Amino acid sequence: MSRIVRIHDYGDASVLRIEDVAVPAPAADEVQIAVKAIGINRAEVMFRNHAYLQEAEFPSRLGYEAAGTVVTVGADVTGFAEGEAVSVIPPLDIARWGTYGEVANVPARLVVKHPAALSFEEAAAVWMQYVTAWGALVEQAKLGEGDFVIVTAASSSVGLAVFQIARMVGATVIATTRTGAKRQALIDAGAHHVVATGEEDLVARVMEITDGQGARVVLDPVGGPSFEPLTESMARGGILLEYGALSGEPTPFPLFSVLGKSLTLKGYLYSEIVSDDAALDRAKAFIVAGLESGALKPRIARTFPLDAIQDAHRFLESNDQIGKVVVTV
Repeated sequence: MSRIVRIHDYGDASVLRIEDVAVPAPAADEVQIAVKAIGINRAEVMFRNHAYLQEAEFPSRLGYEAAGTVVTVGADVTGFAEGEAVSVIPPLDIARWGTYGEVANVPARLVVKHPAALSFEEAAAVWMQYVTAWGALVEQAKLGEGDFVIVTAASSSVGLAVFQIARMVGATVIATTRTGAKRQALIDAGAHHVVATGEEDLVARVMEITDGQGARVVLDPVGGPSFEPLTESMARGGILLEYGALSGEPTPFPLFSVLGKSLTLKGYLYSEIVSDDAALDRAKAFIVAGLESGALKPRIARTFPLDAIQDAHRFLESNDQIGKVVVTV
């Protein structure tokens, strides 16, 4: 029996229960991992709250990210040995391959031998943020030397990943935040410029920063009323990738900006990369190289023990922290 986090109903953090569960042997294409650390994501909070794309079948496991050591492998799996340190690229099913707990079975194609210099806590905080950011910026927007990119919700783990990946490819980052309170922290984390949208005019500042040309790329998980000023801040022929709906308010369609600047507005999902073997291989190569060189370095906001999994969720919900929340096992 292993200690596994499950939910028996939707609700607040109190529905997360640690239970003794018999974890089966891995399927033929899976690897079983003894989990040492878990990365906590807003997607899991949304799943728990019944606000996610996937429905739960109770009792349900949950969790996307983890790092640990190989326990055993399925019959068709090669290339992994017992005891090897590995981390998990989030799979396409938050429940079937849930990582919250002492043991997890995960698809072998999503298991990575991460650089040895990473701690388990750091390794558990790698793949969701960097694959999400890489897929949008490099794979789809073709971000490169001389480009400007606007990133909203910039203090999130994905936002920090954007800073680092943009710098790797020679682009300039314009981070947005509501107030100036986090300005210096975001600069210290790697943003080139910070715009406090509650205190400054976003369009005017972006045009000032870009010498009037606007930003070619925007990565936004917010939507809502900020959508229009974002498109007004873009360069002709630019692309905006929308990967969330944090605002909760209606998102107006910026018709005149789209027409006048020939903009591309694209809904973007992390699963677009994970479900494509070739794109996933490119993502792995880029991210592992960045981790090895030190150009990519996950930032951890706070760690909690497994027994405090409810507190970890509450902290993520109530704090606009800079970096990743991690649970140690």
